[in-house]
Amino acid sequence: METIWFAIVAFMIAAYVVLDGFDLGAGVIYLGAARTPVERKTIMRAIGPVWDGNEVWLLAAGGTLYFAFPLLYASSFSGFYLPLMMVLWLLMLRGIGIELRAHMENPVWRGFFDFVFCLSSALLCIFFGAALGNVVRGVPLGPDGYFFEPLWTNFRVGVDNGILDWYTVLTGVIALVTLTIHGALYIVTKTEGDLNRRARKIALTLWPFQVLLTFVGLVETILIRPAVLENYKQHVIGFAIPAVVYTALAVMIRAIRKRREKMAFVASGCYIVGMLVGAAFALYPVVLPASTDPAHSLTIHNTAAGHHGLGVGIAWWIIGMTLAFGYFFFVYRMFRGKVRLGGEGY
Repeated sequence: METIWFAIVAFMIAAYVVLDGFDLGAGVIYLGAARTPVERKTIMRAIGPVWDGNEVWLLAAGGTLYFAFPLLYASSFSGFYLPLMMVLWLLMLRGIGIELRAHMENPVWRGFFDFVFCLSSALLCIFFGAALGNVVRGVPLGPDGYFFEPLWTNFRVGVDNGILDWYTVLTGVIALVTLTIHGALYIVTKTEGDLNRRARKIALTLWPFQVLLTFVGLVETILIRPAVLENYKQHVIGFAIPAVVYTALAVMIRAIRKRREKMAFVASGCYIVGMLVGAAFALYPVVLPASTDPAHSLTIHNTAAGHHGLGVGIAWWIIGMTLAFGYFFFVYRMFRGKVRLGGEGY
């Protein structure tokens, strides 16, 4: 049962990154790709119907984590308290930037909220990537299962880690590049003309960096935490995951050059899912490694809720997800196709 809930939590995190990732990426390219008020309004129209619904997946993933692995939730939310507060403020500022710019006629204020939206989107990408880097690298867990990390120490990877070091900064940059491309490809599928061309150019320009960073990130992960290869050695099927990742990269660049917009966007989503599944597969059954003593690591077994509760929760989760999938299918189908300006609002 613990393994099932581990897969469920991983699925919900992947769903959040893929869905909210493209509107975060759209925010990153917002000031660079959109040169005129009309083009900026077009980007807002592209993400406007879905961005807040996409963010609900983050809340749902957090709620699922709290239900299935309460000790992990308590430990991680207390240890990562400072960056979590920063992420919360960035999420609020991003929402404020989206909502208030639509109500401002003054170009100075509108430009200010455009900047807030773009900057908060970029910082969120970096912080989410750094968070994954912390989980893979390990945190200084004590015997009681709790820890505290300052924002940074000496930027070296070791026992006395900070939230930010050279490795987590690397994972943050990988996330920024990945989600920027993901967002650019979404804008390509939703727009035409010069905006479409600029978004496509951004994706083409960043793709070589994405390939390089993927390889460098893999090598550095193995160097700082060789244990991530254990599950791959025991279960050879796991090597299909990096094959999927690099196949997705190849399909992505080919589709961009052939102007097959939807295929390129789907390939980007497959790349993201492959990266996250690869990390989850490498860590299992550990959910939060200890950089101090491996015996202090949190696993699906010593952090899970009671067996009866997990069993009952499966039924309610299926019902909830059925409703959620129905809602998202309805919304994305209603707003499919290219963006057309007209009427009020974003």
